[in-house]
Amino acid sequence: MPYLAVMTVDLQAQVLARFVAINGDHPMTPADDKYVNSQFVPLTDLPVDADQIRADMLASRLPMPSYVRSDGVEMVPADLLALAERAGGVHDLPEWFRAQGWPDAATAEDEWRGYLSGRYVCLKSVTPTTMQRKDSLMTAIGDAKRDPRPDSPEWRSTLHALVDELDALEPTFTAYDRLRFGGPVSRDTHIDDVRAAYPRSL
Repeated sequence: MPYLAVMTVDLQAQVLARFVAINGDHPMTPADDKYVNSQFVPLTDLPVDADQIRADMLASRLPMPSYVRSDGVEMVPADLLALAERAGGVHDLPEWFRAQGWPDAATAEDEWRGYLSGRYVCLKSVTPTTMQRKDSLMTAIGDAKRDPRPDSPEWRSTLHALVDELDALEPTFTAYDRLRFGGPVSRDTHIDDVRAAYPRSL
């Protein structure tokens, strides 16, 4: 086997092994594959050498794949490289990311690790801005759920405005996500369940 082919197999195997270590070993169904195909692209479709991307993933310079299809193909956001480009390159990305308005250094580090995991599939576009806005919306919706005032039109209107904004940020998810996250996802708990419990009109 040629050297480059050996390197590709080795790096891909390492990426897949780390993916399973992060997400658990859960089967992807045809429905999961169909969802992923509609939302993500194969890593090999990106305009950078696939093995360089894999090496950067393994070196904690780029996020891991968001999904691995049932045929073993690593699936990533089409804009996987966009933040690195904004930062000036993958080597500058960690410092740039940590400087993007996080409340403190510990939060910045936690969010960086979360970003690198590839598990931020709860956002259509993963940036520090959308990550922070999602957190704010989740907190506000959670606060409203803990102090419900369903007879108040103002409370109901405010709640639905928050839910609608979160809805615009999040994709629909797939059954695989509920397996790897061990239960309901944020769309279930902070969008669908809220709309069902508190319809827009009484």
